[in-house]
Amino acid sequence: MPRYPILQVDAFTTSPLGGNPCAVVLDADELTDETMLAVAREMNLSETAFVCKSSTATARVRYFTPAEEIPMAGHPTIATSFGLVSSGRVKLTGEKTFITLQLNVGPIEVEITSSKKEVRLITMTQLKPQFLTKHQPSEVMPLFHLTEDDLLPDAQVQTVSTGTPQLMVPVKGLNALRRARMNVAAYEQYKKSSDFFSPHLFCLSGATPAGRTFARHFGVPPDTLEDPFTGSATGGMAAFLWHYGLLETPIFNAEQGHWMHRPGIANVEVVGPRNDIHAVKVGGSAVLVLQGELIL
Repeated sequence: MPRYPILQVDAFTTSPLGGNPCAVVLDADELTDETMLAVAREMNLSETAFVCKSSTATARVRYFTPAEEIPMAGHPTIATSFGLVSSGRVKLTGEKTFITLQLNVGPIEVEITSSKKEVRLITMTQLKPQFLTKHQPSEVMPLFHLTEDDLLPDAQVQTVSTGTPQLMVPVKGLNALRRARMNVAAYEQYKKSSDFFSPHLFCLSGATPAGRTFARHFGVPPDTLEDPFTGSATGGMAAFLWHYGLLETPIFNAEQGHWMHRPGIANVEVVGPRNDIHAVKVGGSAVLVLQGELIL
């Protein structure tokens, strides 16, 4: 039976069993699309990453949720980069090691910061943000059992993409965010005619003093109902907040997952002026929690 090395890495955390877990399947070149999707269903995590050879980048990587392949994702990029180092496929070259991952959206640059041959921080540079459809709060807020009064005053609801389009829903504070729960039937109907992959609800308060923002990210079966930490949407959120003047500084800490007992934190930097953002950098730590073989 074919065997493939597999790791499970918790991203955006320094502690095992925190942040967002990702399964990373190495040497996956011979796996078919159907097998990759089946493995993602078997892992039953937000995403599973499949690492293949590349002639133009450090590795070619594909990301699957239990429902489908997606073009780009944040925590799998952090997890995959950590997995490449921990498996010996990438050698640390000093305090800073730079690699490139070829994703479906194109090449993504990753900076690995290390000390004493241990990875300290992994930072991905997401794509130039695209500001897409603006949505009516009167239609969107009830999808999460919220009202227009729960929206951050004078804020937009908009689809933003730094690789994967996400619905950005800024709310007034932690109380509104805690009350949010998805009306699945209404949400699925609304999503059919829209341009986003999944919704990102957030506020301008951290769950702890370390955070400037706190967020929740929802899904529908067979995907996970809530994501512990969403790196791609964190990039889109940062671009949204900076573009609309809702942040005083383009560098901040984003928190997510604390209410799921999987606290995660990312270092975020928006690159460029508010009216012409060039890219968003999203960085976090990672830890290896499982390693073994996938037997198919």
